[in-house]
Amino acid sequence: MNALKAKNKQGFTIIEVVLVLAIAALIFLMVFIALPALQRNQRDTARKTILGKVTSGVTNYQSNNRGKNPTATAVAGSGGYAKFEGYIDGTTKTNGIEMEDEYLVTIAAYTTDVEAKKFDDLTSDRQVIQVVTGAKCSDDGTTAVKGNNRNAAALMGLENGEASLCQSV
Repeated sequence: MNALKAKNKQGFTIIEVVLVLAIAALIFLMVFIALPALQRNQRDTARKTILGKVTSGVTNYQSNNRGKNPTATAVAGSGGYAKFEGYIDGTTKTNGIEMEDEYLVTIAAYTTDVEAKKFDDLTSDRQVIQVVTGAKCSDDGTTAVKGNNRNAAALMGLENGEASLCQSV
């Protein structure tokens, strides 16, 4: 009789197999849900690094030009972007400076409707960084507010939560 009980105890029941598979599926589901969020955070961290390079370039430009901000207009026969290009790694384009094939740096004077844009209409495949002269960052660090002539702010849209980031120069 004991031999019959021992013979019936070999192997797993269907319920045990289904339970193990359900737990494994839950683990995989959690990983696949968390992975895109981690990738967005990594891309946003890279964007913050690029924004730091741009603000550093604006600071260097101001230091070498008696506190003046870079402009996008032609100055003394040379485009304003071409003058500013030497302060960041990039290539001058007609509507800004292209950095690392992903970012486009534009320069504009402050207006009341300044906002961080994720993409520009003319170059929808590039992230736009707006350098806003005559502005400083708001207290929450997401928008530019009016400042004095020596102020500048750099704005960029972020991917995570469709937020924006502002860094004062």
